[in-house]
Amino acid sequence: MSLAKVFQEHPNRRYIEFGGKGGLGKTTFSAATAYWLAKQGYKVLVFSVDPQASLSDIFERDIFGQGAVEIMPNLFAQEIDADRHIREYQEEIRQKIRDMYGMDEIPEEIENYIQAAAAEPAMEESAIFDAVVDIVVGAEYDYYIYDLVPLGHALYYLSMASVYDQWIDKITSLREEMQEYAQVAAVLERKKESEEDQILAELQYIKQRINTSSSILTDREKTAFFFVVTPEEMIIIDTLKAATLFAKYQVPISGYIVNRVIPPELADQDIPEYLHHRIEMQKRYLGQIDDTFGADVLTRVQEFERDITGLDMIDKVADALFGGEA
Repeated sequence: MSLAKVFQEHPNRRYIEFGGKGGLGKTTFSAATAYWLAKQGYKVLVFSVDPQASLSDIFERDIFGQGAVEIMPNLFAQEIDADRHIREYQEEIRQKIRDMYGMDEIPEEIENYIQAAAAEPAMEESAIFDAVVDIVVGAEYDYYIYDLVPLGHALYYLSMASVYDQWIDKITSLREEMQEYAQVAAVLERKKESEEDQILAELQYIKQRINTSSSILTDREKTAFFFVVTPEEMIIIDTLKAATLFAKYQVPISGYIVNRVIPPELADQDIPEYLHHRIEMQKRYLGQIDDTFGADVLTRVQEFERDITGLDMIDKVADALFGGEA
């Protein structure tokens, strides 16, 4: 089974995710896959949820925080600015306080709390998750290519849906109980009942958005998740552990892509001794990868002579990934 054949045999899989430890080539493969699909006439959005990744560098375009930017016909790229989403959320909270209490200015102690909440480590992940939900529920593109954050953060991201879902269920239940009391309240309380209705409606709206996003990410008919692995012992061990954890969240793993393989034919040439040792070491770990992941290993991509930047190099990576199939 080749990577191209996976796409050809599963035409309904329109949500494509690349994951793995940091620095293995997820962003490169995300960009190359988006390029390959766009060349076939599909409208594609590739987007990064990794603050350390840089589609801007790969495409040689400044796209950070600018929404979906057209790179070439059918190909759009987006880098999520989590800080901007946090600022927008803060302002939304301020406005709700002003409207609810008729304030012109936010009291200093409340403003301090808002600022402190934004500094929480989970706030960035929450902002990213919310931005991804916005993108996914839009249904504007034929394909959505996710460049996921490194494994530890990706597991947190993938668990966010169930965490949010449980929290909203609990709050919604409390709101519904409060409504029962509100129905027998006096005229003065009926205003509160209306406010509770608005809160309940907002919670249900958030729940619907999250469920839509999470159901897509775990739908084997719509979604494909590819692990990127390199022929190194610790990478193989970490990838196997991660695959087990991803299965816990019912993420549909569709295969493994081996990156940065040194061409074995170099061993027949006059090369430094250390390179001979590297080739032998890789040969051993490539065998271990095949033994560990079996038929789910879809392709091997050789080490390139330079960094992957610009459409010409992306075209070469796409050819290596998909074997020149169109």
